[in-house]
Amino acid sequence: MPSFYTSRFYCFVLWMILSASFYAQPNLPTSSWQEDLRFLQETVHQDYPFLFKKTTAEAFDDEVEKLYAAIPRLQEHEIIVGLARLVSSFEYGHTSLRLGGESTNFHQLPVNFYHFNDGVYVEGVRKDDLEALGAKVLKVEGVPIGDVLSAIEPVIPAENKQYAKGFGMRYLNYPEVLHAQGLTEELKKDIVFTLEKDGKVFDKSFRAERGLSVPRHYDFIQEEGEWRSSRQQGTAPLYLQELDKHYYFKYLPEEKTVYVRYSQVVPDPSEAIDVFYQRVFDFIEENEVDRLVLDVRLNGGGNNYNNKAVVTGIIRTEKINQIGKFFVIIGRRTFSAAQNLINELDNYTNAIFVGEPSGENINFYGDNRPLTLPNSQLEARLSWAWWQDKPQWENAEWMAPHVAVDMSFAEYRDNQDPVLEKALQFNAENFILNPMDYMTELFQAGKMELLQSETQRLVADPNYRFFDFEGKMNNAGQMLLGQNQLQPALFIFQFCTQLFPESAVSYDNLAAALLVAGDKAKATELSKMALQLDPQGPIGQKAQARLKKIAND
Repeated sequence: MPSFYTSRFYCFVLWMILSASFYAQPNLPTSSWQEDLRFLQETVHQDYPFLFKKTTAEAFDDEVEKLYAAIPRLQEHEIIVGLARLVSSFEYGHTSLRLGGESTNFHQLPVNFYHFNDGVYVEGVRKDDLEALGAKVLKVEGVPIGDVLSAIEPVIPAENKQYAKGFGMRYLNYPEVLHAQGLTEELKKDIVFTLEKDGKVFDKSFRAERGLSVPRHYDFIQEEGEWRSSRQQGTAPLYLQELDKHYYFKYLPEEKTVYVRYSQVVPDPSEAIDVFYQRVFDFIEENEVDRLVLDVRLNGGGNNYNNKAVVTGIIRTEKINQIGKFFVIIGRRTFSAAQNLINELDNYTNAIFVGEPSGENINFYGDNRPLTLPNSQLEARLSWAWWQDKPQWENAEWMAPHVAVDMSFAEYRDNQDPVLEKALQFNAENFILNPMDYMTELFQAGKMELLQSETQRLVADPNYRFFDFEGKMNNAGQMLLGQNQLQPALFIFQFCTQLFPESAVSYDNLAAALLVAGDKAKATELSKMALQLDPQGPIGQKAQARLKKIAND
């Protein structure tokens, strides 16, 4: 009969064998990976050609051929990351090849990062790594953090920069991604970070593990077991309270405000969405309430058919559906069905949006289907449903807040909430809800001097720093030019070059309008400026084509 220790030894060996099998990479031959790549390429062209909106079929196929040729000399994790880059090139958050979980079996570093307005910080660690907790990340393997983020961004299925901040920071945790994107010379488990804390700069190495479970909730560490958060564990700000619920509300008597945190467009097991919101609106009607704050900064979506109770309830509640009485907090994790929600609130209510831009385009592809690659069994998720809540000319990379506010690490650490504070302290007097409408009114009234001074003031106002003044003004000029209103178009384009002197687009648009006006000399000068500002990009190509046309005429 084997001894106790012998039995334990056999159990350990068996566990190691099973673990190795469970965590083994596919270990496929080159031809199988190449077959998977072709399968992905052919399926996209045959069933999902509509995804070629932000990239072209030609650019996609070019990257396919590069990866196909490289596969024989790549390690398997590099192939997987290459496939992820291809799927992410469509730049829709619902369209992805996820790198976590059992299918890829990548290692993860036991650390949680968060991108605050003053940099990337170590937001959470295990208790053995407390010296790194709350430190600012300066470098990864000697590479400045800004360059690191740029290097990993093509792997993230990011619709915009906000999505990369809200959902993409975990890609920093995969050594396989760091190696495949050229940030480490070889694949290794130990990754060295250069950190700064309490005025001291030091190096800290984290060792990656497989099968690691990190207690994140909405990208923040929840203290449990050996995990520790950099946030002081006193009274949490409202947006981080009762995280076990999809939604809750609280009355703030001093501000006469009802605060609602709405974190998933999914019914909470304890209370249906329509029942909850009926309770919220009944409370507003029956009590001394001056304003409603709806917080969807953590809301990554769900089923947008559940949005009806929210939108119709606010429309009916005239008490708060007024400018200065209804605020919606948005942010980098506002995505999917939550994006649909804020689109509808923008369309049909008097909402003032506060915070950061959303993590999704205003109109977008969602509702993905799984595509399992035949040999590796990796699963790509490809979107098929086009969600359009606004006219195509109002589409944008994100929903921009009317009042821009973000958060520093110190504010997070100390349980402050500058976004909610801004909403609670808001004064509607002289507030301009839609700068473009205001500027258009001044333009149509012929108040050109006031238009120029007010536009300069608004562009310089940090509250409007996410508002796309340049894009909207150039679009207005293009519309006027298309209506043969040459002089107004020239005025707008000239004004854009004054406001945005480093913008290739503004110079290019003005050059095109001047060419229509017959001023070839000035059009040539400005086309050269546009080309100089964007020598390799699409604007530079347009300018170069115009210069050739002018030279040949």
